[in-house]
Parts: sequence; structure tokens; C-alpha cells
Amino acid sequence: SSMFSRLSSCRGLCTRISSFAALVSKRSLASSIGVNIELAKDCIRKADAVCFDVDSTVITEEGIDVLAASLSPEKGVKVAEYTANAMGGSVPFHVALSARLEIMEPSLQDIEKCMKEHPLEFSPGLEEFVAMLQKKGSKVYLVSGGFRQMINPIADILGVDKETEVYANNILFNEDGSYKGFDENEPTSRAGGKPKVVQMLKDKHGYETVVMVGDGATDMEARPPASAFIGYGGIAERTKVKQGADWFIKDFADVIEVLK
Repeated sequence: SSMFSRLSSCRGLCTRISSFAALVSKRSLASSIGVNIELAKDCIRKADAVCFDVDSTVITEEGIDVLAASLSPEKGVKVAEYTANAMGGSVPFHVALSARLEIMEPSLQDIEKCMKEHPLEFSPGLEEFVAMLQKKGSKVYLVSGGFRQMINPIADILGVDKETEVYANNILFNEDGSYKGFDENEPTSRAGGKPKVVQMLKDKHGYETVVMVGDGATDMEARPPASAFIGYGGIAERTKVKQGADWFIKDFADVIEVLK
């Protein structure tokens, strides 16, 4: 009987080992998509700076869609369609930005109300990843086609300087807070804005290794000048990004592992 119990406990152990092995291979399978994974891992370890897209990367939603939906269901639907087209690369970015703002015409009060009623949530593991980067001396930037008014509170929580480490679109208001327009001088208000920001940061600070992290086609455009592009598909998985990223991850735990 002792032989039998040893056998059954061994069998139990074997089952546990094989399910653990399956789990491990599933994890490694999940994190082994990319055209140059080793390069991406090397770059993230020695990055002078890491630039993050915000919507569907740092946070779990598209801020502009959240704002539109908070104004009215109709505006929500219209704006979400435009966002999908802009992210998929089928509408020039500044055209999509301008069109969405014209549909919404958000006042300063509208934005404040939206932020209060619908606080934006961080993607799982993102805060830990950012903290690890900052601790090892990498500069963290938020580079977004979204709006400063919605991104500033996120920057505060992450310890990212709103004045010098956030590149995003700026909505302009009249004195009474009503919608006036947007600042067309912001590099992220146009297609090709993200590579422009990355190049600007390299020129200004002399960074050697810059990594771009994001979910969209506009983020992938930033490599080059970025040394590597990590595609994040934890919220939205886009075929173009999955096929072109140096490393495509669905969980920030994968990049956290690299920094440990």
C-alpha cells in the first residue's frame, strides 16, 4: 500500500509538474511574438528613455471615446468610429482629431465632469513597470494623441512631469470655458507626431536608446528614431502592430520580468 500511495503521490506531482509546464509554455508562448524580441529586451534594459502611448496602453480605454460618450450616446458612437479608423491608419490623424473635436466641442466643465464621474484606470502592471524604469534611471515620457487635460492627472500619479515629460494635444477654451479649438502646434496633433517627438527628445537630451511602447500604428511609426518598439495588445490587439512590433506583449508582467 505504501508503494501505491507513493505512486499516486508521484502521479499527483507529475500532473502538477505537467500543468505547471503547460502554464510556463503558455506564458512564454504569449510573450514570444515579435520581429526582434532580443533587441527589444536589450533596449528596455539599457533605455535612456521610454515613451508610452496613453490610450489603451497606459490606461485601459481611449480617453477621447470616454469623453465623447460622457457628452451623449450619439457623440460616443460617432467619435469611437473615427478613433478606430485613425488607429487603424485609414484616416490622417489631424483630420480625425479635428473631426472628433468638432463633433464633441467639449467645454472645460465637460472634461472636468467626465474625469470626476469616470476616472481613467491604469492597465494591469503598468504602474509597476513605470516605477521600475524610473528607479533604474530611465526617463519616462507620455506621448499621446489624446488631451493634456485628461492626461495630466495620470502623469501626476505616475510621477511624470506634466511640463517636460508629457507630449499631448491641448484643447483651447474661451474665457467662459467653452470649446475654442486645439493647439495645432503640438507635434502629436498631426500624423508623424510621435517619431517627431522621439527625435526631438534624442536631439535635446542626447539619448542613445529610446523605446516606444504602444498599441497603435501611430506608435509603431516612432521606430525609427526609437531604437525599439514594444507593441502592447493587452487592451486592443491590432494586426499591423502584432506583425510589426519588435516585441508584442499582452501583459506588462513580461517586460517587468526583463527588468528584474
